[in-house]
Amino acid sequence: MANEKKGIRLDHISKIYVDPKTKKDFYAVKDVSLDIEPGSFVTLLGPSGCGKTTTLRMIAGFESPDEGGIYLGGEKIDELTPDKRDSAMVFQSYALLPHYNIFDNVAYGLKIRKVPKDEIKQKVTDILKLVGLEGMEARMTNQLSGGQQQRVALARALVVEPGVLLFDEPLSNLDAKLRVVMRTEIRRIQQEAGITAVYVTHDQSEAMSISDKIIITNKGVVAQIGTPTEIYYHPQSEFVADFIGDANFLHGKMLRHEGSDGVVDVGGTEVRVADSSVADGSDTTIVLRPESTVLSEEGFFPVDVVVSCFMGAYQLYHVMLGDTKLIIHEYNPKNKRIFQQGETAYLSFESENAHCI
Repeated sequence: MANEKKGIRLDHISKIYVDPKTKKDFYAVKDVSLDIEPGSFVTLLGPSGCGKTTTLRMIAGFESPDEGGIYLGGEKIDELTPDKRDSAMVFQSYALLPHYNIFDNVAYGLKIRKVPKDEIKQKVTDILKLVGLEGMEARMTNQLSGGQQQRVALARALVVEPGVLLFDEPLSNLDAKLRVVMRTEIRRIQQEAGITAVYVTHDQSEAMSISDKIIITNKGVVAQIGTPTEIYYHPQSEFVADFIGDANFLHGKMLRHEGSDGVVDVGGTEVRVADSSVADGSDTTIVLRPESTVLSEEGFFPVDVVVSCFMGAYQLYHVMLGDTKLIIHEYNPKNKRIFQQGETAYLSFESENAHCI
């Protein structure tokens, strides 16, 4: 689809704003360096105010970095206005032209570029087929559902064949069910077009489902970069572990390494964990995902059950290990021993399911 797949490189970029209350400078984005491979789908993920949207706006050209440089396909683009960059943005609000029909909305960028009429017609027809709006060219945008408007916005961005496609929380105005449908469609279209995509969201499941790589940001800095699997199973900090899905934390000390496992002392109980870079004698935190832990009548730690709730696909438990609350998802609970509120049970886990940070 795109004329050329282009990668993006951010070289130590920073953005500084002035706090309106204190009148002091603060970093909205601080010393961020990234390499985004051509043709990949990369998501900037993080809580509100973490700098992800500011980073995207700097790539698009709506903001300028105060430090560092931005490169698109090897070309430094810091000084280029948004219309001179080989990129296109899909906005949260869609930004459609209300008095134009679908065809004219999608064709708008091509007309500005003075593309011949016959070529415009062919390109618009092809792109509407790609996004599933074939045959709806004459319909006005105010007659469209939210999902259809989102498809028009996507088609308008794609039709100019940018090297990079940028998404600023494009699904936030849709209901939950349609968000799931549309995120799958966006991923399909991106892969079919073969275009590099940078996507901003605060929705963890959205990021996990569509990304080749996720870049988690916190307070203006990059907390971790990795594939969805790497981020989920091997978080590098409690912030990352807690931000991506649910996580339980057990604090202890790395006693020693035995073969490929580490042995950690948690409150006087020794447990084995998967091989870790944590040095012997160091304090450590074990990260346990709710689905990686098991309740039974024997195990590592006695716990008190404070919540036991049937969720269909899994039994949800909240248990207390001393003063620490843990969440457990017991999947496929049918015909399994179900512990009720007020009972004592034992918590256990396989060493390969425990990750130390």
